[in-house]
Amino acid sequence: MVASATAPFASALSVLAQGPADGAPKHPFSGQLGLQLYSLRHLFAKGDVPGTLAMVKKWGLTNVELAGTYGMSAADYAALLKKTGLRAVSTHGDFNKLAQGADAVIADARTFGVEYLGCAWIPHKDRFTAADADKAVAVFNAAGRKANAAGLRFFYHCHGYEFQTGPDGTLFDRIAKGTDPALVAFQMDVFWAVRGGADPLDLFKKYPDRFPLTHIKDMKKGTAVGDPTGHAPDDSNVPLGEGMIDWPPIFRAANKVGTKYHFIEDEAPEAEKQIPKTLHYLAGLRL
Repeated sequence: MVASATAPFASALSVLAQGPADGAPKHPFSGQLGLQLYSLRHLFAKGDVPGTLAMVKKWGLTNVELAGTYGMSAADYAALLKKTGLRAVSTHGDFNKLAQGADAVIADARTFGVEYLGCAWIPHKDRFTAADADKAVAVFNAAGRKANAAGLRFFYHCHGYEFQTGPDGTLFDRIAKGTDPALVAFQMDVFWAVRGGADPLDLFKKYPDRFPLTHIKDMKKGTAVGDPTGHAPDDSNVPLGEGMIDWPPIFRAANKVGTKYHFIEDEAPEAEKQIPKTLHYLAGLRL
């Protein structure tokens, strides 16, 4: 369902001055919209890294969030991104490498020239626990301190399992309360928040200064929510506007708290067929 944005939302976003390449739709998130490249992992695995990156550029996208370098060195991959006309804004680092000191992860992030360095998964056994959350708090505060010193903003990307009830709210609340807001931000993955049983609007309201980034992907109608696993079938990802998530209020809430970047992420088996549909949906949001 497409809905008109309110005036506060419209004032913060302007339509792109130049249309995207190859007839891709103009979208109303100038400078804010990007793609999480994990969406195209199956294409990168076939070996045509330059061609896959070129396709992203043809969609009219410039900002990207990284998900590996596909066998290339950080320097060579950064050079290829630049040659393609793509800008690496954000990257994710492995939790265990962050726990080991984060130096190598930070060095790669600086080579890529990103603004944001984050973590998308906290290792745990069958169920995420308060002890897992406490371990993450210590790792994230330490990594955030080092990232800050290197000119980077550290963040944790929520993945759904953190929204189980803990001793003092949810386990996400435990992480949020235990981490220093000056050192650790969050990335709202809207799909995973809903899958885990959280309300994205409530999260924005409760933590208004901590969500500079989002992942935007829609959830197939009928998909179960309140799931504590952090997993879902890949085909439960559908183009924005075709699923069960009401997007206009989420974008308005994100705008209100000053979210800086929205990254499309689509984990469907043939995401390259769905991403253009998402872009058309975003183009239909009249500001």
